[in-house]
Amino acid sequence: MSDRTGGPARPGGDPARPGGDPARPGGDPARPGGDPARTTVIRGGTVVTARGRAPLDLLIRAGQITALLPRGGLADASSEIDATGLLVLPGFVDTHVHLMEPGDASREDYPAGTSAALHQGVTTIIEHTHGWPVTSPGRLREKLDLIGGRSWVDYGLAAHVWPDRLDDLAALWQDGISFFKIFTCDTHGIPGLGTDVLLEALGLLSGLGAPSLIHCEDGPITAAAERRLRGMGRQDPWILPEWRSREAELVATTTACLLARLTGARITVAHASCAEVLDIVTAAAAAGAAVVAESCPQYLLLGEEEVAEHGALRKFTPPARLRSSLDRDRMWAAWHDRRIHHLASDHAPSTRQQKAAGSIWDVHFGLPGLDTTAPLLIDAALSGHISLERMVEAYATAPARRYGLAGKGDLRPGCDADLALVDPGARWVLSDDHVRSRSGWTPYAGREVRGRVVGTMLRGRLAAWAGQPAGEPAGRFVPGPGLRHCG
Repeated sequence: MSDRTGGPARPGGDPARPGGDPARPGGDPARPGGDPARTTVIRGGTVVTARGRAPLDLLIRAGQITALLPRGGLADASSEIDATGLLVLPGFVDTHVHLMEPGDASREDYPAGTSAALHQGVTTIIEHTHGWPVTSPGRLREKLDLIGGRSWVDYGLAAHVWPDRLDDLAALWQDGISFFKIFTCDTHGIPGLGTDVLLEALGLLSGLGAPSLIHCEDGPITAAAERRLRGMGRQDPWILPEWRSREAELVATTTACLLARLTGARITVAHASCAEVLDIVTAAAAAGAAVVAESCPQYLLLGEEEVAEHGALRKFTPPARLRSSLDRDRMWAAWHDRRIHHLASDHAPSTRQQKAAGSIWDVHFGLPGLDTTAPLLIDAALSGHISLERMVEAYATAPARRYGLAGKGDLRPGCDADLALVDPGARWVLSDDHVRSRSGWTPYAGREVRGRVVGTMLRGRLAAWAGQPAGEPAGRFVPGPGLRHCG
């Protein structure tokens, strides 16, 4: 990158090698609060959106995209980025993230978690923590005060539906909540909603036009399985798929989809773990329910049998379901044909020490994911499992649209200039050493991947390049559409 008086500068080292010695930017593109006439051009790259790809140059002014034209079609600008040989993608949008603040920040905090996101091209998240759930407007304000100025990426926030706090749903929606998280079983200390309360809650949310993300595991089935397994004195890792069973997920998904159709509520089935769940969601949508399915890399890549070797390091729920190559192929096919509407990390980290501090019953559920979701999806696209366009749709455009994140997840004039610059020729091996999350580990260590994010722009500002942050945290709160409609 350079000012107008010099040519574009490429990094002096290997941008795909952490700890390299990249050239510092020659200018500051679209510094927030700076001259609105200042412009940046991204030249020489291949722009990829959900609609296709093309060799285009991209013009940014005052933090937004103002034009995309064939290479060489844009005049000089205040600063330039030479993207020759790189893919220029929309910044990724991860709508299922847990950063644990307020709460137990030893598991994760905003600076560490959002730094992990930023360096992998994720520029917007929707976050909620189970350790300190947002259940009222007062708690929302308290959380916003805590995290302001500490996030490297833009963020929306979700609230939890509490059985005895349904009267607060309207006020939370009007204060800018992105969606409401619902559990159908007691998990993470969050009470599950029985069918009667779930029906009432979805009716209220339907009236508000507010979406929900539903964790679908049947409460009575999981509770009965826990009583049986504990009564047998079981402590082995195989309790996980028996406790949090396929049957529990299928029953709860069926109920949630039926109630969504009856109430008209917009729901997303969280972390769909297997093709049978997707079949239920697809049938419900065909019958008129406003329902889609979210899934995560762990349900495409991790096998059920891994729990035997790794124990608590594979304790997440629903658990991994892949038992055969057929299971894996069915999940990839569902992503390809859009029965999986979008992907998310479900980033819910704990350190290795925390995962070892107790029995398999007692340690935290969850996996770290912000450091690895984008690399795994980029690799899937470059390896031919799905197309680059579908990858962008599933991890940027579709989730942004689903939750009304205006200006996010796409590269069109008027969108925020949130970009992920990817070197498609890079090959590297995921390892714990690359993890920026406080967790310090990844279940995908040792996996070789193709392609690498070498630069991330947030609202026109180069925020990370070649593994190094640029400047200070500049993430902003992105309110949901309920605030805008009421404003």
